[in-house]
Amino acid sequence: MVMFNGPVVYDAGALLAAERGDDRLRALHRRFLLHGISPCVPTPVLAQAWRDGSRQVGLTRVLRGCAMLPTDADVAKQAGVLLGRSRTADAIDAIVVATAMKLTATVVTSDPKDLLVLSDAAAFHLGVVEV
Repeated sequence: MVMFNGPVVYDAGALLAAERGDDRLRALHRRFLLHGISPCVPTPVLAQAWRDGSRQVGLTRVLRGCAMLPTDADVAKQAGVLLGRSRTADAIDAIVVATAMKLTATVVTSDPKDLLVLSDAAAFHLGVVEV
């Protein structure tokens, strides 16, 4: 398993993996917490994944160990720049990458392809872990 010593950002795919009880995500999440790492969730990512907390037990459980990060103006602007440079349109993915850039964080995702297009547009080496 990959070792981590810095910040971690969850994207919507990671949250949906938590919701469906994905064993790899749960093991990774436990490992982060054991090493004192509270994964970060940009609040727009939470909006993308959240539907009905009473039915999202796995997601709710994982979120208890996460830090919620409101998206500030600097991250929002960087996300817009990334969208322009990459000629893509997914603002939530751009916010995830801009947040990772700001924190120099690794992203946990179910689909790294779109995130890597955005980070390449910024010439930023994005560390990703696929779940």
